[in-house]
Amino acid sequence: MFEKLPARALSDTVAQQLLEQIDRGAFAETGERGSAAGTRGGTRGGKLPTEAVLAQQFGVSRTVIREAISRLKNEGVVEPRQGSGVFIAAHGAIRPLRIDYAEAVGAGSVLHILALRRAIETEVASEAAARRTAVHLKAIDAALTRLDAAVADGEDGVAQDVAFHRAIAMATGNPYFLKTLTFLNQYLEAGTLVTRRNEALREDFSRQVREEHAAIVAAIRAGDPAAARDAASTHLNNAAKRLAAAGLA
Repeated sequence: MFEKLPARALSDTVAQQLLEQIDRGAFAETGERGSAAGTRGGTRGGKLPTEAVLAQQFGVSRTVIREAISRLKNEGVVEPRQGSGVFIAAHGAIRPLRIDYAEAVGAGSVLHILALRRAIETEVASEAAARRTAVHLKAIDAALTRLDAAVADGEDGVAQDVAFHRAIAMATGNPYFLKTLTFLNQYLEAGTLVTRRNEALREDFSRQVREEHAAIVAAIRAGDPAAARDAASTHLNNAAKRLAAAGLA
């Protein structure tokens, strides 16, 4: 039923495949008391195979299966019942957004992630320029300083890069921008890892990135939403071009 995965497979990949099987109706109603019948696809209330069976089918450890099920539980897709097993939640027609981490680090996917970042972060920069306070500007400056220091020390600066963009999102005052970026951070880090490692190989790339970040900050400091939007768009468009120049896209 399932694609065999290597032992090192991420639990997120297992969770994604389980979710796909659930949506395809792979788990029929068990008929056990307390299961939810008559729900969409005939799978709500259905029961998952045991942890041991899933581990064998996926070819991974039970720990990976346990973590995958825990993720689905946290997303409201499944509900463990003590002594009975793990069941498909009776509610749960609303699906959480998921991105396969393993796919996010591929060269083609990095460009898709950059396009997603551009769509979100250009507006984030614009809103930050319109709503930033002195406290926000101080936090953005500090985040950029930490990023510069990490690069100067020979680090890839991935975590600091993500933190810099998060500081800008904080300046919008919009909790949904922040929540969206918090969710995306794990995948943005995957894409950023590829782009920043590429940029670190060439001094001219590193200088360009620093200038682009400075332009974003300057526009936000000036309270110019249009300039901030343009600066963020330029930065992410150039990131794609730098990948192409290095043969990584």
